[in-house]
Amino acid sequence: MIENWTKEFVIQRLLAITLLVVLFILCFQVVRFFIVPALWAAILAYVTFPIYTFFHQKVHLSTDFSAAIMTVSISLLIGVPTVVGLFILQQEALSLYTNMIYRVKVGYLDVPEYFKTLPVIGQQIKDVLWEINKDPEGALEAFRAWVQSHLYYGKVAFDVAFSGLAKTGMALMTLFFFYRDGTSLMRQIRQALRNIIGNRIDGYIDSVGSTTRAVVYGIGLTALAQALLAGIGYYFAGASNPILLTIVTFVVALIPFGTPFAWGGVAIWLMSQGQTTEGIGLALWGILVISWVDNLIRPIVISGATKIPFIIIFIGVLGGLTAFGFVGLFIGPVVLAIALAVWREWISQHKSDLFAAQTEADNKAALLPAASYAPVTESAEEDAGKK
Repeated sequence: MIENWTKEFVIQRLLAITLLVVLFILCFQVVRFFIVPALWAAILAYVTFPIYTFFHQKVHLSTDFSAAIMTVSISLLIGVPTVVGLFILQQEALSLYTNMIYRVKVGYLDVPEYFKTLPVIGQQIKDVLWEINKDPEGALEAFRAWVQSHLYYGKVAFDVAFSGLAKTGMALMTLFFFYRDGTSLMRQIRQALRNIIGNRIDGYIDSVGSTTRAVVYGIGLTALAQALLAGIGYYFAGASNPILLTIVTFVVALIPFGTPFAWGGVAIWLMSQGQTTEGIGLALWGILVISWVDNLIRPIVISGATKIPFIIIFIGVLGGLTAFGFVGLFIGPVVLAIALAVWREWISQHKSDLFAAQTEADNKAALLPAASYAPVTESAEEDAGKK
């Protein structure tokens, strides 16, 4: 009877576990597309939640209205620069294409002399230009054939752009609910994790929160400061479309030590166009001013707030970018911060156990002389009495 009951219990447990695994897999398949937008929404909501709290508690607005204000504000902060940048980029691409087609038709397609003098590829560039200018109509026909044969890549690019736009919209919509129900959601997550791990989860969640806020502020503020300084340099150096270059620099500056590739590329381009003084001036501005922002603000904001070595943050940012894409800029440091918190807790607990064991051993050792001294004394007294 007991054996049958045990078998039934084991079968029920196996069925329950199997159903849970199947349910988890199905849920993952359903929400897989929304994981990255939800992560972006969670990061934005957590970092800007104090502003939402100000509207809700200080200004005494309703939760829905406060969440709507924050969502609209974030949408404008993201959407306006993106639309402006895309519009300028489209205008520049159209102008470049029109100018290139005109030069090909008149047989005068050329590049700056700097590129022709490059080692290895300089002679190849000269040969290609000579072939194009020798037969403009043939070059245009070959270009049209190449475009026709690569239309598939245009469809892929369109699909990627549409997917990115859909994910952005989903992230902004999810952001509203994270603002409105964020407190309740965090309370449920804390309790669920506390049921699994115990009260130590509070320390882990605090570590995740401080790391996320520090990384977002450190990376975002540093990128913004570097982009603004670079924009000033682009303007005074006479670079074309300084606004577009500033937006591109901001995106590149989100990657640690990536900003020199932005202003450095512009400086090289200016020098290749014969604007040597402007290019050298921009390079000096980048080395002496822009780079110091990356070297000072980012380590101070991130490492100072989290008490985590900057090398850990640096590895987390680059590793997260490689593993998870752009959102990995923030996920990578958080994952390593949790691992570091677990490591420190384990080391601290191990030290405490060693200290307790050593203290107990010391106490026992301190009691041994007294325990052994008493019998000796009594024995000596008895011997003395007998004598």
